[in-house]
Amino acid sequence: MPKLLLNTLQGNPGDRVPFWFMRQAGRYLPEYREVRATTRSFMEFCYSPEKAAEVTLQPIRRYGMDGAILFADILVVPDGLGQKVWFEAGHGPKLEAIKDHTGFDNLSLGAFHDKVGNVYETVRRLKAELSSDVTLLGFAGAPWTVATYMIEGAGSKDHAAARQMGYGNPELFQKILDILVDATAEYLCAQIEAGADAVQIFDSWSAALPETMFQKWVIEPTVAIVDKIRAKHKEVPIIGFPRLSGAILPEFVSKTGVNAVSLDTGVPLEWARDNVQNKVCVQGNLDPHLVVSGGELMVDEAYRILETLKGGAHIFNLGHGFVPETPPENVALLSKTIKNFRR
Repeated sequence: MPKLLLNTLQGNPGDRVPFWFMRQAGRYLPEYREVRATTRSFMEFCYSPEKAAEVTLQPIRRYGMDGAILFADILVVPDGLGQKVWFEAGHGPKLEAIKDHTGFDNLSLGAFHDKVGNVYETVRRLKAELSSDVTLLGFAGAPWTVATYMIEGAGSKDHAAARQMGYGNPELFQKILDILVDATAEYLCAQIEAGADAVQIFDSWSAALPETMFQKWVIEPTVAIVDKIRAKHKEVPIIGFPRLSGAILPEFVSKTGVNAVSLDTGVPLEWARDNVQNKVCVQGNLDPHLVVSGGELMVDEAYRILETLKGGAHIFNLGHGFVPETPPENVALLSKTIKNFRR
């Protein structure tokens, strides 16, 4: 059967808009919580092919999305490079922060694929189990976003330590970005070789940067990753997501050469249609909190997005991921709304 989502990414949209949702596998689903409760730590969960594949498949069974996105975490990459990563309940991710060259010297690509190999096994399992019409999406975090965690040692609101290293110790900061470019490209290529049909690069914290640094720390590393992937897998679509990047989004698209780009909730739809969708396929940008409320307002906004973007390549998605308090029945209504829409 044809893969509607993959065809759309390749510039061949059909009469129905394909859809998937960021964080479609997650805590809002009771069946996810049941599986998660059987694993001691979140990193162990990510490295368990049986459990990671199961939770990836759960929303597909419930809602029939056109895309299944691999269940993993963006911090698998620094973990694979040798940085200690763990999750604390109520506090999120923690890492042994890189503050100087000593911390960087502990990183290595030497054992990377051995450390993260179970993620590739998850992809192989998913490829075998998914229906032939469902597009399997791999993913990774972008170097800037992953670097913020590696340098801060945790999540951050302003990414001050990462920005200050970039300004005050640019040589060390560039070394971190460079090893992340190499590791991320290899990681995504390995996902493709295991069966991923397309991949997405998440740059969740790109909004923290001024224009000059956005060029250097967001666009340039993404260009390098795209080039490395295309050297091995020329036909595989690549999706970019420089979240909250605003008016620089068209430049990101033209310079990186991605096949599609995700739109965060704040992107004006008509502007995106006229300035971005005329270049590449777009995804997004329903507010995830509208799905918490559900009802007529959610449906009306979904129709507005579908109508505004129906003239070009469009994959329905959210402006960011589902939040844990999302009622599953609202996701069912949203999925039905999208499925019933025709261009």
